[in-house]
Amino acid sequence: MKLLTTLFLSLLCFAKINAQTTSDDSQRIVINPFIPSQVEGLPPQARNMLENKMKQMLTKNGFGGTAAKPRFIITPNIVILTKDITPTAPPMHAFNMEVTFYVGDGIQGTLFSSTSVQLKGVGENEAKAYISAFKNIKEQNPQFDELLSSAKNKIIEYYKGNCDFILKSAQTSAQNREFDKAINELTDVPNVVTECYNKSMDLAVNIYKSKIEFECQQNISRAKALIAQNNWDEAAAYLSSYTPDMNCYKESMTILTQIADHRCSENLGKAKAAWASLNYDEASKYLAVIPSDSKCANEAEELGKEILKRAKEVDKREWSYKLKTQENNFELKSKAISALRDVGVAYGKNQPRTIYKTYGWW
Repeated sequence: MKLLTTLFLSLLCFAKINAQTTSDDSQRIVINPFIPSQVEGLPPQARNMLENKMKQMLTKNGFGGTAAKPRFIITPNIVILTKDITPTAPPMHAFNMEVTFYVGDGIQGTLFSSTSVQLKGVGENEAKAYISAFKNIKEQNPQFDELLSSAKNKIIEYYKGNCDFILKSAQTSAQNREFDKAINELTDVPNVVTECYNKSMDLAVNIYKSKIEFECQQNISRAKALIAQNNWDEAAAYLSSYTPDMNCYKESMTILTQIADHRCSENLGKAKAAWASLNYDEASKYLAVIPSDSKCANEAEELGKEILKRAKEVDKREWSYKLKTQENNFELKSKAISALRDVGVAYGKNQPRTIYKTYGWW
């Protein structure tokens, strides 16, 4: 069994070693497509088409990823240069438009780069005319390569220049017991900014450990309250996954021992009652769930021998039972390997919709 600290230090090492080669979406620079409300009159079907085009553009250039990292955005502005109705049967809508794409920090409102393309589209209605025009956007246009390459350099500069602030902000969040928020801030740092990324992963591991320790203390309080209500099984469930490397381990083990002793006495009492009624099978059932390392194990063993002797003498049949071997409730799940990023992503997804600052970009 690997302990919590060992697992996460191993995770950190793995992340650092693979920092320059991984294609994991959660570790690359992520830019999200965003169509603001200023783009008025854009039919829903055309809006979806434009958003998909931007997603394809980002993916082909290595910037696609999860919307749980919403800071950096690509956003369009559409200027209709001409709008005509053709003298055909049926009449068609013909648009000549200029679409400008902007990339920047949507949280701070900082524009990084922009580029424009002119498009033409014809359709039976305005929606189809827009869609016809957007189909002409070529995702691998050299203009887009330059747009995103320039933005990437400025994003790297952002993380380099703001790394100390990011670390301090995460520490403040952790001190306020906003652990998930802190981890989300730190796991947003892309691995291409190697020095800041490594510092962020170091701090994220420590904050995750603080989060687990804090939750452990909360669960100890919950378990004690449940025991006071005579709800022993639910109390045990709160304390079943903590390991010896944790500060709260000793206290959680003391409570679990108390719970085990209670179960032991309770099941031994039921076994005795069943034995008094000469119900061998019922007695066997209760004896079988008594842990072999519990305080009443010896008494349960003696009762089992007595029942076995009586069963052979009276019923001339074999009867057997076996004290339960205490299961190890503290084995870490394999999912712990990805827990850091799971915490950050879950936090990001559960936040309210981000309000971007794009004023003055066009």
